[in-house]
Amino acid sequence: MNSKKQNAHKKMSFKRFLDSIKYSVQGLAHGYRNEQSLWLHGAGTILAIILGLALGISFNQWAIIIIALVVVLAVELLNTAIEATVDLVTKEIHPLAKVAKDCASAAAFVSGIMATIICLFIFIPYIIDLF
Repeated sequence: MNSKKQNAHKKMSFKRFLDSIKYSVQGLAHGYRNEQSLWLHGAGTILAIILGLALGISFNQWAIIIIALVVVLAVELLNTAIEATVDLVTKEIHPLAKVAKDCASAAAFVSGIMATIICLFIFIPYIIDLF
C-alpha cells in the first residue's frame, strides 16, 4: 500500500469519529444479541445497581463497582472478538484454536468472578447492618 493511501485512511475527521462510535455501538449490540454471557453480565449489573441504590452505598463504592462491571463487559467483548476471529481463521477443531477460545473464555470468567467478589465485599456489610 502506498504511503498516501495509508495516511489518507488515518486522517482525522469528525465523520471518522462518528463512524468509530457507530461501529462500537454495533459491536456492543452484536454482543448483546448473540452472547448469553453478556445477558448474564447485564442482569448482574442491574442487580448491583438495585442493591447499590437500596443500600445507599458511598460514591467511592459506586466507583469501584462501576469499574469492576465495565472491566467484565470489556473482557466479555474481547472474548467475543477472539472467538469470532478464530472462527474466521479456521472451522476445523485445532488444538491452538481451542487454547485461544478457552483462554479468552477463562479471562471473561475470572473477571466476572472478581467483580462478584468485589460486589460481595461492598454489599455484605450493608446487608449485615440491616439485621
